[in-house]
Amino acid sequence: MRVNLAKHKLTHTGEKPYQCDICDKSFARRSAVTVHKRIHTGDKPYHCDICGKSFSNCSGLTCHRRIHTGEKPYHCDICGKSFSMKFNLDTHRLTHTGEKPYQCDICGKSFSRDGNLAAHKVIHTGEKPFQCDICGKSFTHKSGVIVHKRTHTGEKPYQCDICDKSFSQSGDLSTHRFIHTGEKPYNCDICSKSFTQKGHLSRHKGIHSGVKSHHCDTCGESFSEIDHLTTHRLIH
Repeated sequence: MRVNLAKHKLTHTGEKPYQCDICDKSFARRSAVTVHKRIHTGDKPYHCDICGKSFSNCSGLTCHRRIHTGEKPYHCDICGKSFSMKFNLDTHRLTHTGEKPYQCDICGKSFSRDGNLAAHKVIHTGEKPFQCDICGKSFTHKSGVIVHKRTHTGEKPYQCDICDKSFSQSGDLSTHRFIHTGEKPYNCDICSKSFTQKGHLSRHKGIHSGVKSHHCDTCGESFSEIDHLTTHRLIH
């Protein structure tokens, strides 16, 4: 009990007496150093018994398993939406408050998460620090590499629980589900037409704005909608 009290007190003092001997990063608990060192060693001792994916810490495996089980234990007390991770719930709550405390010092754009700000800043620098170890293609975000690698492996970890169709990205699964529900959550604020995808709404708005961003590479004629361009190409 006395040892646990001593460890707890470190949360108040901010003291971090345990240091990584590889990168010198400091931690309040010895166990945290052990977990951290796996970043350097690549050790991933926790394995998913369903798909075999490995993790460096137990909490990572616990969160991952929820992909398979569909468990979402964290619920928003405002709208009732559920999440598999507490971090995602905390971020979601900012959509209700409108709070965006992280601001880009280059362009002034604000974000609800510090990670989103960091990801945004590479737009200004052009940096692409994440590289595919299979084909060498580089990406600005780590998530980009993860998704890209699935083009090599063929992995599709996100499965529709209605028709069993699988997808490589969670966003594609979310969009696919609208086929079953009939939901069209993206509404045009000019004519009220609804769409299943945000990109489709953006293209539709070109009708109202007069922007014709789809060009025929044969004759140069322009269209506001890709469908109209596709029909036009039949002439050639």
